[in-house]
Amino acid sequence: MKSIELFAGVGGLGMGIGKAGFKQVIAVEKNIECCNTIANNKVLGLSELAGWTVLNNDIKDIDFRKYQDQITLVSGGPPCQPFSLGGKHLGDLDVRDSFPETIRAIKEIRPKAFIFENVRGLTRKSFSNYFEYTILQLTYPELTIKKHESFAKHLERLENVHTKGRYLGLSYNVIYQVLNAADFGLPQIRERVFIVGFRSDIEVGWHFPKPTHSRYELLRSWVSETYWDRHKISTKERKEILDAHKITLIEGENPNTLPWLTLRDAICDLPDPEKFPKQAKKLINHTFQPGARSYIGHNGSLLDYPAKTLKAGSHGVPGGENAIRKIDGSLRYFTVRESARLQGFPDNYTFHCSWGQAIRQLGNAVPLPLAEILGKSIRKAITNSLRKK
Repeated sequence: MKSIELFAGVGGLGMGIGKAGFKQVIAVEKNIECCNTIANNKVLGLSELAGWTVLNNDIKDIDFRKYQDQITLVSGGPPCQPFSLGGKHLGDLDVRDSFPETIRAIKEIRPKAFIFENVRGLTRKSFSNYFEYTILQLTYPELTIKKHESFAKHLERLENVHTKGRYLGLSYNVIYQVLNAADFGLPQIRERVFIVGFRSDIEVGWHFPKPTHSRYELLRSWVSETYWDRHKISTKERKEILDAHKITLIEGENPNTLPWLTLRDAICDLPDPEKFPKQAKKLINHTFQPGARSYIGHNGSLLDYPAKTLKAGSHGVPGGENAIRKIDGSLRYFTVRESARLQGFPDNYTFHCSWGQAIRQLGNAVPLPLAEILGKSIRKAITNSLRKK
C-alpha cells in the first residue's frame, strides 16, 4: 500500500506509517532544515527512511493529480501554530494555515484514506466554526469555495449537502479524536487531535484504537511500590518524590491497562550529561545544555511521571519547558537524545544542527510509535474491506 506524506517535518508520522506497512512515494516538507535532517539520516542508512523521496517544496507548488487513484493513504501534520495554545490563535486568518492546500491535495490524489494530526487547540470553542468547516471540506473535497464566495456561505453550502445525504461525488467518512500519547505507551503527556477519513466507496468500518496505558495503573504501581523497586529508589527518596508530585490515586481511571511510562523509564539508562559529561558525549546528541530556569506555569517535568508536552517554541525553546525538574526545584534542559526518546525516535536517528533547532524539529514531530499504532489499524481496516469486495 502506497502513501504520501505532507508536512513531513523530520519524519515521525511518516516513519511510523512506514513501520505499519505503507510504502512512501514522496514526503513533502517546506523547511530545508527538516529536509537536511531526513537526508542526513537517510545517508547514515536509517532503515525507517529507506526508499524515501523528500521534496523540499511548499505543497501549494505541487500538482498532485499525477498520483490520482494510485495512493492508499495520505498523511501529515499541517502547521499547528495558527491553532496552538502557545501561539497567536489566529486560526484561519493565519497565513500559515495549510488546511486549504491539504484539502486540495486530497481532491487531486483521491486516496483511499487520510490521517492528519494537529494541536488540541484546533478543537476549542473559539475555532469551532472553522473546525466544522475543515471537517466538511475534507468530507467533500470537490465542493471547493467559489470565486467571491465567503467562508460563511461556503460552510452553509457544505452543511446543506451534508444534511441532504444525496451527494454522489468524491466523499470521505471523517472522524476525529483527541489522543494522549501517554495512553499509548509514550513517556509524554501529549494531546493532539487526529483526523481520519476513509473514501466512502470502499465502505470501511473503523474506530480509533483503545488506550493501552493509563495514569491509574502508574499510580497503582507507586502504591504497590513495584515502580520504586524496579528503579531501585530508596525509601527516603520515594517520600521526597511523592511529596513533590502531590498526586492522589483516583479509582476507575482506565483499569486493566499498562502503567503510563515515565520520564525516568525513558532515560534511566542514559548518563546524566551534567554530572557525567564525558560519558554523555560518547552518545549521539546527548550533550548538556545550560540555561534552564523556572517561571510561573513553566517549571519542567518530574522524573516519575510522563514528561510534559515537548514544545517547539515559535521563538526558540522557552525557559522552563523541555526540562527535568529535580527534587530540589532546579531544572536541567532535556538533551536532544532524551527529547527524541520522548517522541519515540530510534537512538540512531541523529541531528546535525543546533540544540535549539533539533528541539524545535522534535517538538513539531508526531510520536513515531503512536503513528505506527494508528497506521496499522487503518491498514488492517482497508485490507479487510478490500478482501470482502
